[in-house]
Amino acid sequence: MPDAVLAALALPGGWWLAATLAVAGVVRGFTGFGSALVFVPVAGMFLPPVHVIAIIALVEIASIAALVPRAWAHADRNQVALLVLAALPTVPLGLMVMDALDATAVRWIVAIFAGGTLIALMSGWHFNRRITLPLVLAIGAAAGFLGGMTGLTGPVVVLFYLAGGRAAQTVRANTILFLGALDLVIAANLLLRGFADISILWLGAILAVPYFLSMLAGQALFHPAYERLYRRAALMVIALAVVTGLPVWS
Repeated sequence: MPDAVLAALALPGGWWLAATLAVAGVVRGFTGFGSALVFVPVAGMFLPPVHVIAIIALVEIASIAALVPRAWAHADRNQVALLVLAALPTVPLGLMVMDALDATAVRWIVAIFAGGTLIALMSGWHFNRRITLPLVLAIGAAAGFLGGMTGLTGPVVVLFYLAGGRAAQTVRANTILFLGALDLVIAANLLLRGFADISILWLGAILAVPYFLSMLAGQALFHPAYERLYRRAALMVIALAVVTGLPVWS
């Protein structure tokens, strides 16, 4: 077994990370979002921010093969493409800010954004503005920056779609496509800038297995008629992860 694999398996909290990703995969599979909101707060207890971001980006690339083919036909692909284009220049900016911040500060930022997303969704907040091109580009840029800084690629886009009252199937498809593309962008930036060492790449590959399998299970559970159930289940899991990952516990 390569030394890099042994080093990956020896990293602190490995079993907790695997269990958290298994839960996150189910959430991602039946809602189309939420895996980073579940994983990042908990993983921040064991790993530095750059490793957390690298792992969540790497394992979520597995979602492309599992979820994108089914979502492709139901998504607004033109709008998703605009979101991705707007995120391209802001991902490296987010990574630069992350690299300059203290790890505890990043964990508090994660808690604030994840908790804020949760509160907004639970309160039934609705986005009532007309969707214009500048607004779509601003949302994509904000999602790219936040994803690069914290690994939370979804909150901005999830709020934009879920609060807008669109059908669950369309929301899920758009979110799957955007998050899959953004994960590729983040992973490429991490590799090009040398932020992800070989042990983290191996750990990402190992953890992708339980994530991929649980995501398939979550996708099999999805049915548009149970939209309210999916949202409630996702919100409860996210709430537990946010509370567990607060920096006050460690």
